[in-house]
Amino acid sequence: MEDVIKQVFRKFGIEITRYNPLQRTGFNPLSHINEFINLKTENANKGNMLLSFITEPFLLKPGEPLSTAHTNPGDSVQIAKAFIDLGHNVDVIHYRNETFIPKIEYSFFVGARTNFARIAKLLNKDCVKIVHLDTAHWVFNNYSSYRRTLELQQRRGVTIRESQRIIEQNLAIEYADYATIVGNDFTANTYQYAQKPIFQIPHTTCGVYPWPENKNYETCRKRYIWLGSSGFVHKGLDLVLDAFSEMPDYHLYVCGPMDREPDFVKIYYKELYETPNIHSVGWVDVDGQKFMELINTCIGIIYPSCAECGAGNAITCMHAGLIPILSYESGTDVSDDFGVILKDCSVETIKHSIQTVSCLPSETLKQMSRKAWEFARANHTREKFAEEYKKVILNITSSYSEKGKLLDQNLVQRDAFA
Repeated sequence: MEDVIKQVFRKFGIEITRYNPLQRTGFNPLSHINEFINLKTENANKGNMLLSFITEPFLLKPGEPLSTAHTNPGDSVQIAKAFIDLGHNVDVIHYRNETFIPKIEYSFFVGARTNFARIAKLLNKDCVKIVHLDTAHWVFNNYSSYRRTLELQQRRGVTIRESQRIIEQNLAIEYADYATIVGNDFTANTYQYAQKPIFQIPHTTCGVYPWPENKNYETCRKRYIWLGSSGFVHKGLDLVLDAFSEMPDYHLYVCGPMDREPDFVKIYYKELYETPNIHSVGWVDVDGQKFMELINTCIGIIYPSCAECGAGNAITCMHAGLIPILSYESGTDVSDDFGVILKDCSVETIKHSIQTVSCLPSETLKQMSRKAWEFARANHTREKFAEEYKKVILNITSSYSEKGKLLDQNLVQRDAFA
């Protein structure tokens, strides 16, 4: 696969070389955290760019496929490619690399929130720093996650420990000149206090699915999926279970890693395993046969998360033609003609939204399903991400001289989130 990646990049005039400093310092040579990848463009050289994100796509062994567990590996490739296409050499490090020290000057630095501030302080002063955001701000996120935990404590009289999604404290937005974000207005607003230009980029997906031509919307109208990774309380699974336990005629299929949250499973054992209309499926591979069976027998996804930056799971389900019923805080835009944004995440609101959608005529459900599928294919693909990201970077780079001097701040501000 490494050879394949090299061949693909060579089409764009790029050579990939690898250097692992750990091989020379006695540490574990298999650790990818400290890998350093250099991508050299054969186009006109406009300077060096440093990318601190996912290194996995550039380090695959022959025959290894690109991971589809998350969208970030593919996004990392597209970010690198955008700068290479514009004539920049690109150095790539892992976002958790805590030992990297820049040895050369960089015209641009793009990084995830983790380690962003540490690296930014080590760069030449004229380097343009762009943080790539894939969560709501950590203060809002952590507050919301603990608030959900408190609400569960008050409802059930128990304290759960491992079901939050806590983001490490960081000052990435403070040290950035610009930000790109894969979320909606809600997510961008959690960073607005910093008064930095923020560009919204469409969230990608790990896969696309054909339109389900033979789906029976009459038989699936009362069947829904909750799909998510760990952080069940943060992502509203407790609220969804409470709602469906009060709606015996409606079926819920819970797709998540139950083994990672034993405390949650203990609290909700009755709902998960002893309630006839709630089916605990466990972790599901979205490329697998089980997921295909579920999307053909269910009408929608219910996902009342308290803080996200574009819910990739919801977008995946929209690609499969499922009708999304989401919280505004899921960070995913949904139109009334193909989905529902919950006015709040109370159990009563969730029940009302589920029942309202399920009572629609079969033809209306099919139309909503089709529109969700079409919207996802038009707005949430790797190609769309690459197109929009390159536009943003061209906007920013064209505002600077070759010496790194800002020429026109208004040009950059024009397309940024306001």
